[in-house]
Amino acid sequence: MHSKVPPASQIFSREYAAFLFDMDGTLLNSIAVVERVWREWAVENGIEPDAFLQRIHGMRASEVVRREAIPGLDIQEQADMLLQKEMEDVEGILQIPQAAAFLEKLPAGKWAIVTSAARALAELRLAAAGLTPPPVMICAEDVVNGKPDPEGYKKAAEKLGVAPEDCVVFEDAPAGIQAGESMGATVVVINATHSHPIETTHLSIGGYGELDITIGSDGNLKLAHN
Repeated sequence: MHSKVPPASQIFSREYAAFLFDMDGTLLNSIAVVERVWREWAVENGIEPDAFLQRIHGMRASEVVRREAIPGLDIQEQADMLLQKEMEDVEGILQIPQAAAFLEKLPAGKWAIVTSAARALAELRLAAAGLTPPPVMICAEDVVNGKPDPEGYKKAAEKLGVAPEDCVVFEDAPAGIQAGESMGATVVVINATHSHPIETTHLSIGGYGELDITIGSDGNLKLAHN
């Protein structure tokens, strides 16, 4: 991981211009759906599913399919089919503990979602988890290069009118963590959904009840431990 990870004391001592959130595994838990759909796809295509499921999180469907390089498969056709299956399955989607309460503390225009999901799927899952999407939401179709490329996070920062290095990126997957690091943001890792928590030197939390927010007179955001 990144060599310039700030110590926790520094994270809690400075102010930030905006918070940028991944969605799946970070604001909501859709892992049951994701693993049902992708396990079936892996088995159908002769891929050992358990190891495969460990390496798909945080990436766009088209990039997962392209990386597996299965001869004869049309990448976009497969991605569209997988999207449709995920759209039809919202059973078991829940918000990460205290996510809604945490987001409600944030002023409008001070946070965004950056997800590898298509917009239609993102809106469906947020609704299933009882979460309201913010005005700024960067989805799979809004970027040329998905995570671990920082393009999506940079676009969100630009739309919010803030510098990337003045943001906190909340993530749960290696691809997204790398994206946040690459643009110089502070990264907070959510370890609420994966059976094997990510080993990281970043601040890591199991739910948003562990954090509090104070808002300065200039609108800047400051994190605190609960």
